[in-house]
This record gives sequence, C-alpha cells and structure tokens, in this order.
Amino acid sequence: MRSCGFTVIELLVVLAAMALLLSIAAPRYVDYLDNARIVALKQDLFQMREALDKFHADQGRYPKTLEELVERRYLRAIPEDPVTQRTDTWLPVAPKNGDTAVIADIRSGAPGMARDGTAYASW
Repeated sequence: MRSCGFTVIELLVVLAAMALLLSIAAPRYVDYLDNARIVALKQDLFQMREALDKFHADQGRYPKTLEELVERRYLRAIPEDPVTQRTDTWLPVAPKNGDTAVIADIRSGAPGMARDGTAYASW
C-alpha cells in the first residue's frame, strides 16, 4: 500500500524552482521600486518649483517657508520626499540676489546618488 503525499526530493525540486524564479524576479522588483522613487521625486520637485514660480508671479516675492505655500494654497501639503520618506528634508535654495530669508528653488535633501551618477541633492 502506497501512502499519499510528496517525497522530500519532490519538495526540494519545487523549492529550488521557486528560489530560481525569485532570484530572477527580486532584482527587477527592486529596480522598479528605485525607478518609481526617482520619478516621484522629479515630479514632486517639478510641482514645488511650479508653486514657487506661481507664488512669485502672484505676490511679487518668494515665500519665506514652504509652509507659506501651503497656507496660501499654492500646495495642498508639503510632499514627502520619496527617497527619505520625510517632509522635512527638502533643501531650500535662496535666489541669486543672495536673500537667504526666502526660498526661490527647492532641492531634495536625500543623501546618496541616483543611478545616473548624479546626487539627489543636485536635482
């Protein structure tokens, strides 16, 4: 009489096949996540820069803080930096005239480099 079930060899073959498939899929998934973060970061920077430009066009001056953009409804909320996953890591950039009390541009405060070799903070 033969019992129902799988042998240890059969189970090992199935586990080896699953491990092989995961070793192929996992790096692609990680690459996909990295690309998604980069695209989201670029989109957030574009939106905040557009809000800064609109604020300057409407008010005739640059905002003193990012919160001022939210208070005046140029942004709904300060976006989360997708790389650092925080809202307080954005780096304000002063205008070329040297007035450090206002924000004319914004950069990511994320440490590290993107895949293309440029620093996140240089975008």
